[in-house]
Amino acid sequence: MDFVSIRIITGDVARLVDFYERATGVAANRATEDFAELRTASAALAIAGTRTLPLFAPGAARPADNHSVIIEFLVDDVDRVHRNLSAFVEDFVQAPTTMPWGNRSLLLRDPDGNLVNFFTPVTSAAVAKFAARATP
Repeated sequence: MDFVSIRIITGDVARLVDFYERATGVAANRATEDFAELRTASAALAIAGTRTLPLFAPGAARPADNHSVIIEFLVDDVDRVHRNLSAFVEDFVQAPTTMPWGNRSLLLRDPDGNLVNFFTPVTSAAVAKFAARATP
């Protein structure tokens, strides 16, 4: 098995795609006005409009209603990311903070209210954990 993506359902695909392109520096592949993907080496963040829901299960997801998932991005320098995002992010939940498990994390909300964590491993154990990840 291979983990491929997380999909966010939104009422405004263009707005959310623009946010994630700006926040990550990754250009989205826009398949239609209702679907786009931001691909990294390890996975993709898919963004789909509410009009795609009937293709799956009508009413199975609601936009801007996430209260349990955190979307995470590994970055080289979380403090630099924080400075860059300060120009357009409106809802920082937590400034860069070193967590007990060794990552320095920045927590914010995207325009739909989804929690997003940008993090950098800073302890030797955390650095080793992510250095051991296989890269394609």
